[in-house]
Amino acid sequence: MKTIAIIPARSGSKGLKDKNIKELNGKPLLAYSIEAAIESNCFDNIMVSTDSKEYAEIAKKHGAEVPFLRSERTASDVASTRDCIIEVLQGYEKLGKHFDRLMILQPTSPLRTAENIVDAKQLFDLKGAKSVIGVCEMDHSPLWSNTIGKDLSLDGFIKSSDSLRRQDLSTFYRINGAIYFHDVDHYLSNEDYFDNTCFAYIMKKQDSIDIDDEFDFVIAKVLLEMRGNK
Repeated sequence: MKTIAIIPARSGSKGLKDKNIKELNGKPLLAYSIEAAIESNCFDNIMVSTDSKEYAEIAKKHGAEVPFLRSERTASDVASTRDCIIEVLQGYEKLGKHFDRLMILQPTSPLRTAENIVDAKQLFDLKGAKSVIGVCEMDHSPLWSNTIGKDLSLDGFIKSSDSLRRQDLSTFYRINGAIYFHDVDHYLSNEDYFDNTCFAYIMKKQDSIDIDDEFDFVIAKVLLEMRGNK
């Protein structure tokens, strides 16, 4: 069973300039995912998919391979991660390499650890899964949220049946973006992989930071410093 880790890191981030290579506590952001993948010892290949030669050199410096650059089509703002992954798999097929399983490691999840990767792989094997997705507990119940109109009225914002004490509410989880582990054939043949072969790998909230803006970046910096001090 050949397994590849794919770290999608296109250039041109608009929310946070050059986010994927921005220095976080002395290392470019994408280096954290590369190092966690290497430390896990779960992969035959660890690949960074990028459209940037600069990003590619940084990725290779930290131990990943970049056998080809992402095409202009899959590096556009409208391209999906799935488009990128399919292009990577097809690129490796042209090089004579076939993979049975893949794990997508977003570079925006720098607190995901090698242990998380190993545990997700073990869950995959234990469940006989086709997919395992990283999730974490939500900070607040979605039952306490709603849309607000231009008049700012809160009429009907929370249904009376939903006005429950926190301790009485069900626990809700969200996809945290840190781990997506798939059987390759199942991934390629199913755009919607949330079925009875897909299982949740529950991660701690402090390992689930997904950097989208400067605020997230600061939170990740503090958490990494706390982890280092421990």
